[in-house]
Amino acid sequence: MDSSWLETRWARPFHLAFVFCLALGLLQAIKLYLRRQRLLRDLRGFPGPSTHWFYGHQKLLQGGKLEKFEELVEKYPCAFPFWVGPFQAFFYIYDPDYAKTFLSRTDPKSKYLCKLLVPCLGEGLLNLNGPKWFQHRRLITPVFNFNILRSYIEVMAHSVNVMLGKWEKICGTQDTVVEVFGHIRLMTLDTLMKCTFSQETNCQINSTDDHYVKAMSEASKINFSHLYGFLLHHDIIFKFSPDGHRLQELSKILHQYADQIIQDRKNSLKDEKKQCNTQKKYQDFLDIVLSAQGENGDSFSDTDLRSEVNTFLVAGQDTMGGSISWLLYHLAQNPEHQERCREEIRSILGDGSSITWDQLGEMSYTTMCIKESLRLIPTALSVSRELSKPITFPDGHSLPAGITVVLSIWGLHRNPAIWENPKVFDPLRFSQENANQRHSHSFLPFSAGPRNCIGQHFAMIKLKVAIALILLRFKLTPDPTRPLSLLPQSTTDLH
Repeated sequence: MDSSWLETRWARPFHLAFVFCLALGLLQAIKLYLRRQRLLRDLRGFPGPSTHWFYGHQKLLQGGKLEKFEELVEKYPCAFPFWVGPFQAFFYIYDPDYAKTFLSRTDPKSKYLCKLLVPCLGEGLLNLNGPKWFQHRRLITPVFNFNILRSYIEVMAHSVNVMLGKWEKICGTQDTVVEVFGHIRLMTLDTLMKCTFSQETNCQINSTDDHYVKAMSEASKINFSHLYGFLLHHDIIFKFSPDGHRLQELSKILHQYADQIIQDRKNSLKDEKKQCNTQKKYQDFLDIVLSAQGENGDSFSDTDLRSEVNTFLVAGQDTMGGSISWLLYHLAQNPEHQERCREEIRSILGDGSSITWDQLGEMSYTTMCIKESLRLIPTALSVSRELSKPITFPDGHSLPAGITVVLSIWGLHRNPAIWENPKVFDPLRFSQENANQRHSHSFLPFSAGPRNCIGQHFAMIKLKVAIALILLRFKLTPDPTRPLSLLPQSTTDLH
């Protein structure tokens, strides 16, 4: 048989495959080129920092450094385009008028940003859109009824006192350096487990849940690097990268933890039915979502249930733990404000043997300090949406549908056009007189509009309880040997 005939016979399919792949690659290249040209056209009306043709602005936030971002906020007072690589651009805004226009709409969450959260959280309130998000929001809102929140105060105080007992054993009668963040994270997890899932884990004492906290922290770091590392934006590339493999392992830990919570509650409910136990004083998160699942089984699946449990665990623990830690840091750095808070709390609580709902409302100066801490370090750095229709801002500038808009709460809260000396810790910014003179959308620690944070009242109550009990028993000072480094690594974006 003629060898040339064989070569021709076998070579032809390879030639065809090569031409086909080349054509696909060419089409993809054309598609990306047109996408870049469209973005350049849509964003040309907004000045911004010079961009590298390949990296975009990625190096501006490399390593999580936000000081450079603050410089851009000062230079471009309302907004600027931010390129992540050559084919993806976000439009950052941090002006209160822009924020008000943006948050008054019902644009969906950005698909690109939401997909980063799916491996860890599933699809819950944090990243759902449309009718399904509305259904979940409506079903879960009763969890944060004020009557239920009242009943949580005693539970919160107990969790804080367990942590303070640990600190007293560590410190003894002498001043001692304590790395508080790890303790606070376990305390907030303990609080969430008790309040939202009615589970006593003793995680602060035996640290059996420490692996969960560490897994959540590591997943947060990976997601942040994924967000601003444009070479990992393609799902297949990220999936087979070392970070992608590690995120899959961490997601399994998070999901197993949530599954165990759900299974324990279902077993508990079965035992209660058998023993005809009396009903609890209040319905917690799991009571309400399990009841919703029973009534809406077809539209609220086991996967939905696990996603919402994951969302509340990760979002609640991440935001509360960080906010309490930063509040302690700011008060340690500003002893005059710390002492004024302590005096106020002593005048209200006495020895702190108990704390009530009404007493929390009397802590006016402490509340101002909490708000100022949330201004400097908000619970989430940003809120993102993908425009479903064109938007026109109050100054006449507009954007077409399809653009991903990111409201930088960090930039808004540090915008010198709004806040005088924005880096200075000054609680009096939130006196009634000063607050009344400020734009309604200049301070958004929990976002605003229809998708504001569903747990904001829970978070504020927890912050007040924690800081009140801590200041009654401890004086806070910063450790001069360990300079602070801010590393934004949250998995969360507000609801």
